[in-house]
Amino acid sequence: MNQAHSAEKYRVPNIILIFIDDMGWGDFSSFGNEAATTQHCDRLAKEGIRFTQFYVNSPICSPSRAAISTGQYPQRWKITSYLAHRRLNQRRGMAQWLDPAAPMLAGFLHDAGYATGHFGKWHLGGQRDVGEAPLITEYGFDASLTNFEGLGDRVLAELDAYDGEKAKLHTLGSDKLGRGKITWEKRDQVTKTFVNATIDFIKHAKANDQPFYVNVWPDDVHSPFFPPKERRGDQSKRQLYLGVLETMDEQLGELFDFIRSDAQLRDNTLIVMCSDNGPEVGAGSAGPYRSHKTALYEGGIRSPLIVWGPGLIDSGKSGTTNDTSVFAAFDLVPSLLSICGTNAKQGVTFDGEALPGVLLGQSEASHSTPLCFRRPPDRPELQGQQLPDLAVRDGNWKLLCSYDGSDEQLYDLQQDPGETTNVAQQHTEVVRSLKKTVLQWHHSMPPDNGPAWEPK
Repeated sequence: MNQAHSAEKYRVPNIILIFIDDMGWGDFSSFGNEAATTQHCDRLAKEGIRFTQFYVNSPICSPSRAAISTGQYPQRWKITSYLAHRRLNQRRGMAQWLDPAAPMLAGFLHDAGYATGHFGKWHLGGQRDVGEAPLITEYGFDASLTNFEGLGDRVLAELDAYDGEKAKLHTLGSDKLGRGKITWEKRDQVTKTFVNATIDFIKHAKANDQPFYVNVWPDDVHSPFFPPKERRGDQSKRQLYLGVLETMDEQLGELFDFIRSDAQLRDNTLIVMCSDNGPEVGAGSAGPYRSHKTALYEGGIRSPLIVWGPGLIDSGKSGTTNDTSVFAAFDLVPSLLSICGTNAKQGVTFDGEALPGVLLGQSEASHSTPLCFRRPPDRPELQGQQLPDLAVRDGNWKLLCSYDGSDEQLYDLQQDPGETTNVAQQHTEVVRSLKKTVLQWHHSMPPDNGPAWEPK
């Protein structure tokens, strides 16, 4: 038997899912960033596997988080843009929070005996003025600590501009909602607080001889950017972002070192790390890909993915890059359940596919059917330019179009990964087929108010 599977002497593997807010495909040094150093995350890549054709299921946070939690398209649960205050959610034709009846990776693992924890941004309900949303612990988590976009115990940020003035409080009304203990930390220490809580949780699970599943979802790399004083540079948006990125890497490194220093944890823990959507304009980098957060071009939905697990990943694949497998965040749910030897509840159907061999370096398979996307209903434009409403990737082809199928754009991503040359007129049969696929998918999902959206 391959030595990489020596971890089988333990019961089942532990899982840590790191989901970074608003970080671009090109922001890790291991994905090409030369303006900042992310040495701790890069070490995971060096010891694990980099995936370059991984997608999230939305170019904006809340639906992306719904997909990676449920294994389903977020449109099924009427979460198609970021959850905001009550009136705006209604105006966009969205739910106020993720329905607790949704299938949850954490819930399935909890029922299988895992200790389950969520530490970091939630943004699936309990933000702004929506104080009656379910607590995070109602979704299958034993413990949680979040920020201003969730309920339960939470950490709220002090925005210290280092200008001698009193720090501003970053709450967006969370401090008025109750339902949990609130603590305050400098903005540049929030990720560290989540990391410390995660380490404590893991220690407790290990002491109880219990496998664990943990979400670590940092939010410091989402604006407003407030790195430590020594990393503020010229205080441009880009420099502040890079300072926050390096600080997050340093703080996540404490968690990585904790796992790595314990032989049992090192050999039996899988760390999966990616971003929730593309970068904010002027902050992070999408590398060679077009556009940013909120757009269905590659820069909005393609995410860096690193998978680390020395005792679980095929021993010959450590430090390699998978440029072949095309899959998405909703595939992680059935894939991780398979790796953990756990089944979903009877009657649950995932949109994602179980690809455990891909994550463990044993296969270069892809999601077997087209991947479909819909833009946030309130984001028809980016920097004054009209955005496509729908997108579909099938093989090397990617089609983008409007809700009615007009304004077709077709790209061969193998030849043109930057989506620079629209070849729709040269491949009319491909356009016809992909348009039929994405329109059928679009109409099969609950609608939002995107087609009727008009900014006020």
